[in-house]
Amino acid sequence: MALQARSFANVLVIGVAGRLDQDNCEAFRADLMAHVERSAHDGGAVVLDLSGLEYVSSAGLRCFMLASRQAKAQHGRISVAALQPMVAEIFEISHFNMVFQVFQTVREALAAASNEAVAAFDQA
Repeated sequence: MALQARSFANVLVIGVAGRLDQDNCEAFRADLMAHVERSAHDGGAVVLDLSGLEYVSSAGLRCFMLASRQAKAQHGRISVAALQPMVAEIFEISHFNMVFQVFQTVREALAAASNEAVAAFDQA
């Protein structure tokens, strides 16, 4: 699973697509952790754009949890945006909507992170 990363000012938007399960979780986790570490080091935030994520298993949820812990340890922030209905339901059932700030759109997540990020997004 390749992650698509785009920067908007001090916020990194990471697009996640397909299915996140036991088969691809470790590669996903390694890629995500590298992005989270780089973003936290630069004092920015991460928005996970989940509009292309069709399914997430418990292994995938674990990857999200580890990334959240790493970001918090480094004084970074991670939020999620644009969840598909099935993924939103999984987040709600597992109470991950209490672990992450959840936004309806990537733009809303950027606006919550910084004025510069949403301005850059609007210009793109």
